[in-house]
Amino acid sequence: MSVEMKDSGIDWIGEIPKHWNMLMLKNAVSIKRGGSPRPIEEYISDIGYNWIKIGDTTKGSKYISSCQVKIKESGLSKTRKVQVNDLILTNSMSFGEPYILKIDGCIHDGWVVFSDYKNIDKEFLYYFLLSPFCKQQFDLQVAGGVVQNLNIDKIGTTLLLLPPKEEQFRIANFLDKKCAEIDELIALQEQMIAQLNTYKQAVITETVTKGLNPNVKMKDSGVEWIGEIPEHWDKDKIIRMFKTIGSGTTPKSTEDSNFQGTINWLQSGDINGNIITESKHKISLETLKEYSVLKIYKAPFIVVAMYGASVGNISISDIDACVNQACCVMSNSKHDFRFLFYTIKSAKNYLIYRAVGGGQPNISQDTLKNLWLPNPPLSEQQFIAQYLDQKCKGIDELISIKKEKIEHLKAYKKSVIYEYVTGKKQVFDN
Repeated sequence: MSVEMKDSGIDWIGEIPKHWNMLMLKNAVSIKRGGSPRPIEEYISDIGYNWIKIGDTTKGSKYISSCQVKIKESGLSKTRKVQVNDLILTNSMSFGEPYILKIDGCIHDGWVVFSDYKNIDKEFLYYFLLSPFCKQQFDLQVAGGVVQNLNIDKIGTTLLLLPPKEEQFRIANFLDKKCAEIDELIALQEQMIAQLNTYKQAVITETVTKGLNPNVKMKDSGVEWIGEIPEHWDKDKIIRMFKTIGSGTTPKSTEDSNFQGTINWLQSGDINGNIITESKHKISLETLKEYSVLKIYKAPFIVVAMYGASVGNISISDIDACVNQACCVMSNSKHDFRFLFYTIKSAKNYLIYRAVGGGQPNISQDTLKNLWLPNPPLSEQQFIAQYLDQKCKGIDELISIKKEKIEHLKAYKKSVIYEYVTGKKQVFDN
């Protein structure tokens, strides 16, 4: 069955079904922005109304079903109440992301909420907002510098392609099923990636603590995270295995000239678990001279994230660089560098366990310096490092294939949504 098409009159849209309408979003729904009492810290509580934040979202999920904090009743007049099944949209940070609520609560000014639906189904609108067709318009409309945002007027002028109500229902129901199928395939790939990472970590830990000879006689290392080691191995603390252990600082971001230079400067977010070959940020020679805590560490060096979202991550830097205060650099060692990298990597979970702090765990330099590591003979260190290089490369290649499949599935999901909310493909009655 085919549908008669018509020229939309807009080059970048092309043809749409003849029976569909084109209108601005503000003519189909009311759009209202959330609000925030100031200072917000005075109104946050363990009891009260759900305070729905962008941090409560899960990428790829359609719904928000829980939130982390509450807001006191005294702060409600400065915000906007929302209800179960309301459709809300981010208008700052990760702007243009729609979600349907499974909880009552209130929203801050980083959200807008839709209401007063005129001949448009909420579920259809959700998929329209999620579509590349809508995203393209949002990208052209965003304002702001570091934090981009959409104001209500710009959201309201977004062009909407609107089929009859019954067809909207069919499209939304079809996309629910189709997207659920794709999401299930994505989740399966993510599960396999998690299993591969777990296997990789187990291989590293087993090899750096037990060696490669399954028949060797073992002894108790006396160290909790290491357990037994080969009888001819020794152990030592990091502080005695590296000649240089240090950190750095963060220059003032208010002075643009601090980050206009050619000297590599690493943050904890740059620590990717593998080899660092470039830095996102550079500092100037003048900045290096101004901040006495900053020094250029010569490559190669091992760097560990001491706090932040990447706490416990470890990399080898192949570039000379300065670091910020969240990074601990270890260099100048008579031991095999790759062996030390894998050994500290195997201790990540133990380090995080030993970290202090609540929501933001902190691994101190002292914790790292006093970490015991297994210490086999140098020739055995080199042999183990070579073995793990090959073994991890094979696992990483499998992980890369899985990640590539995920990206293909995400692209396919976007194309499916686009085709049906723009009328390029139709859903017919059975």
